[in-house]
Amino acid sequence: MDLRTANLTAHEGAVRAALAGIASAGVIRRIWNKDWTVWGREPDEIANRLGWLASAEDSLRDLPTLEALARDVRREGYREAVVLGMGGSSLAPEVLGLVFATGEGACELSIHDSTDPAAILAAARRLDLEHTRFLVSSKSGTTIETNSFFRYFHNLVSGLAGEEGAGRSFIALTDPGTPLEHEAQALRFRAIIPGDPAIGGRFSVFSPFGMLPAALKGLDVRRLLNEGIRAADLCREEEPSRNPGILLGTLLAVLAREGRDKLSLLVSEQIRPFGAWLEQLVAESTGKGGRGILPVIEETPLADKAIGVDRFFVVLKLENDPGLDAGLGALAAQGVPHCVLSVPDRYGLGGQFFLWEMATAVAGHVLGVNPFDQPDVESSKKIAGDLVRAFKDRGAWPEASPTLVENGISLSGDSSAPGLEAELRRFLELARPGDYAGLLAFLPPAPETEALVRRLAGAIRERTGLVSTWGWGPRYLHSTGQLHKGDAGRGLFVILTAGDAEDVPIPDGAGETRSSLSFGTLKASQAMGDFEALRAAGRRVLRLDLGKDIPAGLRLVESLVGFGWGKNSE
Repeated sequence: MDLRTANLTAHEGAVRAALAGIASAGVIRRIWNKDWTVWGREPDEIANRLGWLASAEDSLRDLPTLEALARDVRREGYREAVVLGMGGSSLAPEVLGLVFATGEGACELSIHDSTDPAAILAAARRLDLEHTRFLVSSKSGTTIETNSFFRYFHNLVSGLAGEEGAGRSFIALTDPGTPLEHEAQALRFRAIIPGDPAIGGRFSVFSPFGMLPAALKGLDVRRLLNEGIRAADLCREEEPSRNPGILLGTLLAVLAREGRDKLSLLVSEQIRPFGAWLEQLVAESTGKGGRGILPVIEETPLADKAIGVDRFFVVLKLENDPGLDAGLGALAAQGVPHCVLSVPDRYGLGGQFFLWEMATAVAGHVLGVNPFDQPDVESSKKIAGDLVRAFKDRGAWPEASPTLVENGISLSGDSSAPGLEAELRRFLELARPGDYAGLLAFLPPAPETEALVRRLAGAIRERTGLVSTWGWGPRYLHSTGQLHKGDAGRGLFVILTAGDAEDVPIPDGAGETRSSLSFGTLKASQAMGDFEALRAAGRRVLRLDLGKDIPAGLRLVESLVGFGWGKNSE
């Protein structure tokens, strides 16, 4: 596995010292012996989360069962597989679905992870329900979004196949003994595939959560697993400087400790979707205890851009791909610390999955955090859950008036500014060196909306010089949401919401017509819940409700951020 570094001179001493510490403490041997003390003083959320170390080998032994199920699905006439899941249950299948071509006669593979009503309706219109198999994917079996997706689509399928036959369109992927397993048994799902309780969601790519979708899409799953096994073998090397997982994880952590905590990713276009999986793995694993590494998937050319001193670049490059040469040239010209990982082909991602799992675990050790838990994710869940219950009980949320309303946009936050432009100016001027901006968009994930959100992130970057990220809600809650509330408080967050043109009821149960909650209400509760959780964590946050015209609202905010200030600036 080719890993080359450049421009690390200023950090070489710290990296060497960290590697020496790893060697003297026997960390490599202890990791492979599943010694939980590598990461903490208590075994909770560690000792029972180390199954990923052998998951590729375990899945290789179980592969005939998954391949037989995939063949049966195709013989039964299904032409598409849709993963209903969130975070670790959906992001690896998304990578495989977007990066690889569909095998001959296999199922097209997609995921659904949006609670936005427009996205729900778009999926319902697009799918040929009679020929779609749904994978209900949740390790805990209690994920509210996944359960809501399942109930909605189960009722649609029941309308075509009847309640008795609807279960055959569904496969459950869940750990043994979960509520989802029991419901799947009662509803006669086509299959129930057990997960391994010793593997956390974001480390589950080589488990059935990743490999069954791969088999349904017609991938060479054996080849993918063998690439993972080869990477695991390389990560057994006892000399830390020759162990790619140990070396990469140490680099990430040491440079983060020294202020380069923005992991900036340049990825070959053909494997670019890998970045979203990597974003969750690193952010949710390291962002806690006042520390964290923020992944940034680069979207703009680097050649003419000054690169801040808070950046460490990793270039994930397909062999013989010239597309990243300009970016590499810019890094060299500015003396920016970086490393290059060469990937032979798409199946080389099998090795990258394991390499990054090991590197993330090692980075957690060096940073002194437990990479396997997610304590701050629960804060948003709890507040959102309270809001959902309040809405069910009273038909409304607790009263909360916006700080100001202007041109159809409602702003909520701690401010007494006289207008929207003044408040945006005040808020962004709170930025300090080393901070970052995050746009958190609880909006329909449509192409036009995505383009405008990206443009707004770019305008904030140009105005402030900050690294600017963006993510769809509620998806980001299961990804970067942990880091937002668990790091050193370096983020400035703008939550974007809007009204729904049409809402969609969530059935109270599979086969039930009664609904006490809608997708629009769930999405709004999640947005308000994270707003309150960020405020409770002492984070700088605004919420902008864009009203009924989302494109117009986004363009207005962009104009105020990018151009409006120039009228009054000196």
